[in-house]
Amino acid sequence: MISFSADQPLRLADQGCFFVAGSYGDSSDGRTMTGQMFVQYQIPAVQKFPHPLVMIHGGGQTGVNFLGTPDGRKGWADYFVANGYAVYVVDQPGRGRSGYFSHRYGPSAGRGADAVAQRFTAPENSNHWPQAGLHTQWPGDGVAGDPVFDQFYASQVESMTDMAALERFMHEAGGALLDRIGSAVLITHSQSGPFGWTLADARPKRVRGIVAAEPSGPPLYEIKFKGAPDYFEDDVIGRPWGITRGPITYAPPVSSVEELKLVRQDKADGPGLARGWLQAEPARQMPTLQGIPILIYTAEASYHAPYDHLTSKYLRQAGVAHDYVRLADVGLHGNGHMVMLEKNNIEIAAFMQQWMEAHIH
Repeated sequence: MISFSADQPLRLADQGCFFVAGSYGDSSDGRTMTGQMFVQYQIPAVQKFPHPLVMIHGGGQTGVNFLGTPDGRKGWADYFVANGYAVYVVDQPGRGRSGYFSHRYGPSAGRGADAVAQRFTAPENSNHWPQAGLHTQWPGDGVAGDPVFDQFYASQVESMTDMAALERFMHEAGGALLDRIGSAVLITHSQSGPFGWTLADARPKRVRGIVAAEPSGPPLYEIKFKGAPDYFEDDVIGRPWGITRGPITYAPPVSSVEELKLVRQDKADGPGLARGWLQAEPARQMPTLQGIPILIYTAEASYHAPYDHLTSKYLRQAGVAHDYVRLADVGLHGNGHMVMLEKNNIEIAAFMQQWMEAHIH
C-alpha cells in the first residue's frame, strides 16, 4: 500500500491568477478576443519539488476538478501545494473562466446527468465495458438526486465540439504558459491527454515530465461501448495523427496524415481489451517526446481500462520510453475515470508524487 501525508498544512508564499494567449478577431460586436486561457496558481512557502505542476482538466470539466471533491475533501491542488509543489490549474480555452465565444468557437455540447453517471460515477449500473462492475470508489450513489453526484454535475460545462480547433488553442495557450513560468510537469486527464503530447512536441525543453491520467485514446478511432457480449465497436476517427488530432513530429517526417500508415491488431492483447491500431512497420519515431519522463496510468473500472494500453503501445513503438501502470497493480482498486474526485484520490496523488520524485529531477 502506498504511504502518504494527507494532512500537511497549506502554507503559501504566493497565489494568484492570470490569463495567457488570446488573439483579437472581428465579430458583429467589434474586435473580440478568443483563445485566452485562465490560470490560477499557488506557490508553497517551501518549494520542495524543483518544477511546478500544470494541471489540465478533461472534457466537460474545468479546473475545479483539482480544487476539491464533490463531497468536500481535499483536492489534488491543495495536496501537492501542501507537500511542496508549485501548482498551476488551468481552465482550457472556451471553458469555465476562460469564457465561451460562439462566434469563434462554434457549436458546443454537454452531457445529460444520466450519461455522466453511466460514464463517470456509476458505470457499474450499466456494465457497458467489461471492467465497469469493479467500480467502488465514487463517494455516493453516483446518480442524480444523490447530493455528491449533484455537486459533481453542477460543475459540468459545455465544450466546443471542434476538438481539432481546441487542440490548436491549447497548443498556443499551453505554450504561452510554459514560456511564462518556465519548465514544468504536465498533469493531464482524459481529453487533455493529447495536449500533453502536443505541448511536449512544441516545447520539449520546457516539459520536464508528463503524468497522463487516462489520456484520451486509443490511437486513431474512438471506441463505442455496446455492452456484452461484443462490448467494443470502432466509432469515428478521433486522432488521425495516431495520438493527436493535429500534426505532431515524426521521423521520418510526415507532411500529411495520409502518409501515416496504421494497421489494426489481428486480436486483442487479452480478455476484456479492445483491438487497436498501431503503425505499420517500420514505425516512424516520435523524437521530440523521447527522453521526457512519462507516466500513463489507468483505473481498474474505467472505460479506459480496455484501451489505454494501446496508447502506451503506440508510444513505445515510436521509441518513446515511459511507464504504463494499471492502478490495481499498485494496490489502488475500484476506481472509475474521475480519479481525482474518488474516495482514494489522495492515495492516487501520493502514487503520482512518488513516481515524480523518483523519475523527474
